[in-house]
Amino acid sequence: MRLSIVLPAKNESAGLQGTLASLRALLPEAEVIVVDDGSTDDTALVATRAGARALSSPYSMGNGAAIKRGARAASGEVIVFMDADGQHDPAHIPRLLARLEEGYDMVVGARDWSGQAGMGRGLANTFYNWLATRMTGSPVRDLTSGFRVVRADKFREFLHLLPNGFSYPTTSTMAFFRSAYAVAYEPIPVAKRIGKSHIRPLRDGIRFLLIIFKIATLYSPL
Repeated sequence: MRLSIVLPAKNESAGLQGTLASLRALLPEAEVIVVDDGSTDDTALVATRAGARALSSPYSMGNGAAIKRGARAASGEVIVFMDADGQHDPAHIPRLLARLEEGYDMVVGARDWSGQAGMGRGLANTFYNWLATRMTGSPVRDLTSGFRVVRADKFREFLHLLPNGFSYPTTSTMAFFRSAYAVAYEPIPVAKRIGKSHIRPLRDGIRFLLIIFKIATLYSPL
């Protein structure tokens, strides 16, 4: 099974170096792609020095745009998506891959309450999970987690639906459930991110809700 690892990165040089070193030590044969989303720091240089393939944009197009570029460029049959900010531990990738081999099409690393970035974000994510569960008819344990493994051919079916900004996890999760592709959740701990979050709670929270309703109505209009 060929494996590609895609890390969207915008000004993440501080956390990226350690993440890439861990990936190389754990999965030396994997293709590692860092999608530099118009960074103003040395994110691309850190990536290439670590032996990763760097795809650089001349300006910021958004997290979702970086995911789409990485998914198109990936040569592996399975793609791992993870953050470049140090929150996601590469040591958990084998657990996600093992679940995928059980017959799933997507396995998501699900955070518990301690992994939420503050009470406000935690309460919001709990609500999104509840609403998505009602919309899909399947338990959604972490709608917005960016740490996941997917079968590349199935994920690419939905690239046209993914927004250029946030949130590709919400869109892809809803689309997989609505398309009757098997999705599993694997509990994982997450570390505190290195650097500043690019999510704006109010603006992006409204977008999350719109995405949930958009995918639900797209696949089941009535």
